[in-house]
Amino acid sequence: MTRIKCDLLVIGAGSGGLSVAAGASQMGADVVLLEGHEMGGDCLNFGCVPSKALLASAKVAHSQAHASAFGIADQVPQVDYAAAKDHVRNVIDTIAPMDSQERFEGFGVRVIREYGQFISPTEVQAGENVIAARRVVIATGSSPLVPPIPGLDAVPFDTNETIFDLRDKPDHLLIIGGGPIGMEMAQAHVRLGCKVTVIEAARALGKDDPELAEVVIGSLRDEGVQIVEGAMAASIAGSAGDIRIETSDGREFAGSHLLLAIGRKANTDRLNLAAAGIEPTRTGIQVDAGLRTTNKKVYAIGDVAGGLQFTHVAGYQAGVIIRSILFGLPAKASTHHIPWATYTDPELAHVGLSEAEARQKHGARLEVVRFDYHHNDRAIAERKTKGFIKVMVVKGRPVGASIVGHQAGELINLWSLVLANKLKMGQVAAMVSPYPTIGEVNKRAAGAYFSPRLFDNPLVKRVVGLVQRWLP
Repeated sequence: MTRIKCDLLVIGAGSGGLSVAAGASQMGADVVLLEGHEMGGDCLNFGCVPSKALLASAKVAHSQAHASAFGIADQVPQVDYAAAKDHVRNVIDTIAPMDSQERFEGFGVRVIREYGQFISPTEVQAGENVIAARRVVIATGSSPLVPPIPGLDAVPFDTNETIFDLRDKPDHLLIIGGGPIGMEMAQAHVRLGCKVTVIEAARALGKDDPELAEVVIGSLRDEGVQIVEGAMAASIAGSAGDIRIETSDGREFAGSHLLLAIGRKANTDRLNLAAAGIEPTRTGIQVDAGLRTTNKKVYAIGDVAGGLQFTHVAGYQAGVIIRSILFGLPAKASTHHIPWATYTDPELAHVGLSEAEARQKHGARLEVVRFDYHHNDRAIAERKTKGFIKVMVVKGRPVGASIVGHQAGELINLWSLVLANKLKMGQVAAMVSPYPTIGEVNKRAAGAYFSPRLFDNPLVKRVVGLVQRWLP
């Protein structure tokens, strides 16, 4: 058994863990990093990166089939599904060196390719190593949730951890779960020539503003995705190539392949949290505002901390705890400025309070301003006019923004900046956007806030009239 002492032990080499390890090591800390699976974690290998790569292939296929509006003949795309997966693998391989063991060892991090488990409040065992660290960061992420549906254990199925390895194009893909992962994969596969049925127990994209979600749902239905809402999967039967799902209301759906996209569960099973005096929760690990666990020498970040499950949240939280761990300074994580996006076409993005949340919190003080894509000249030129933005404003200060439409995931960046820095609508209106850009959508939303104050205000008109009479 090898005993190791260090300043900082990081368990998990996903987005959050890598950010902590790199930052701490480069600022002089002695860092050990444990990873028993793939460097780069879920995002690089099974999540954000491969899903966006597959969506990119699907977008090209869709463009070929819908080119006539631009004066180009429509073509039936000749989809090579295996080659599309080669594209996905190439994208992963291109990015992987940034997350590689060799790169982090170059930063001075000691990388041990083993899972870790606590054996005391101050020690973690990883293979033949026992590590005693001044501080520990748990960044073990999450895994696909596999529900106990009767019959599921007897049929083949995929999750996000296996779907990108599939080489043969599904004839008919059944997807259980209508959240972001399910909807992104539904659109990718229908555009690549598959039949797709999404079965959702409640409402598709149920965590998003219903008005925005309906735009995305309608678009997917127009493309041929069958979306069945309010349908709980009660039993599953069949075999490879012939899978049948019966819902609780007696309906039956048949397909060739099954993808589970129901949700995520925190990766805590291997950690032996009890040995360290760390309290779990239903969704992960209990942490305070500074992301400390009930063991004050141990922090938890990312999916395993039980909050918002996004790669960029883990990266943000890594920055928060670095301040506390390395410099002993107080630091607290916040969520009011954290955006998220669903990368369907059109995209859906949000930051801050939704309209419903803002109405509940602020009541009559709330103003909701809107701007539609079909008034944006660049959107018209590119025939991307489906969608709109709405900004929730209280006393001139935005408290939330929701966007559905072309490049919504890019546009939401500005509103995250606004909320993070407590800017006002006047500061957004003062921004100058190049013409013609999709980015003008943001500025025009700010303009929509001020327009009635300037153009529908009798006092403004009287003042202008007086000034005009007195000007030489």
